[in-house]
Amino acid sequence: MGVTAGLRLVTQDDEGIDVAFRADVLSGLAQRQKAIPARWFYDRRGSELFEEITVLPEYYPTRTETALLRDHGAEFREDAGPGLVVVEFGSGSSVKTPLLLDAIDAAAYIPIDISGDFLRQSCAELSGKFPDLPIVPVEGDFMHSLKLPELAPGQARLGFFPGSTIGNMVPATAVDLLRSMRVTLGANAQLLIGFDRVKDTRRLIAAYDDAQGVTAQFNLNLLERINRELDADVPVEAFRHLVRWNPEWSRIEMHIEALRDVAFTVSGRRFALLEGETIHTENSHKYTPDQARLMLQASGWTPRRLWTDTGADFMLMLAEATEERSAP
Repeated sequence: MGVTAGLRLVTQDDEGIDVAFRADVLSGLAQRQKAIPARWFYDRRGSELFEEITVLPEYYPTRTETALLRDHGAEFREDAGPGLVVVEFGSGSSVKTPLLLDAIDAAAYIPIDISGDFLRQSCAELSGKFPDLPIVPVEGDFMHSLKLPELAPGQARLGFFPGSTIGNMVPATAVDLLRSMRVTLGANAQLLIGFDRVKDTRRLIAAYDDAQGVTAQFNLNLLERINRELDADVPVEAFRHLVRWNPEWSRIEMHIEALRDVAFTVSGRRFALLEGETIHTENSHKYTPDQARLMLQASGWTPRRLWTDTGADFMLMLAEATEERSAP
């Protein structure tokens, strides 16, 4: 058992540059409101910084969701069933995953992540904890449906999407993603997904603008990555981390703000920002239970059960693939 070689579904050019990364950066910087998708935070350094964020005192989502996974394992097994193939979208670290794998007695584990180095490190750690569990890492972009390896033919799959990562997408994109997960997971699939809940704005801003400045490093590392990988000369010191609450969209927004007029080159193309202009790097939408249920239903999933903490900070939902049928 243990970790196999897995699959690599990332397209690179002759110089080893991720083609999608370069395309997203160049197109995003050409927009009036410059924006780069949040998934590109997670090179190895970005993944390490995010792990630091998860243990900060201001950042409640990870410890709250971990407690839910620890406290309700028997209910997950009862409701979802034992012996499932767990497919984790954006595998991240090995903190939460063992709690689920152990609770449901998983038949196999398929983690999907865009950061290959971090993915392999996490799989190695999990293999030490579960030496008899087949683990096949897939390095790829889970924003699109993927053909997964058949580890246990005929065995149903349980998608695992923790961390309220769904909140990084605007609603239309979130629905598209959930639909593509439905295709990736196949027939009789289930999905265990985390949602961050609506709460006091001051707590939300503090969670994304911590006193130690780790989230600021995480945000600005995106510029460092662009310089490292895309032959760029972005003056990182000319930018700062900026957090906003957008009440219209019920979301936290992270931006990188120019402290002065700047000009720089990325992959041979010239860009400029005026002082005060921003690059929009992340959204983190917050949901009520009814909003989360509606989004799942719109995406081909039928919500079955909700778990939340006593403070109503965070929630986990279990859903099953909706049976396809003609409309009445």
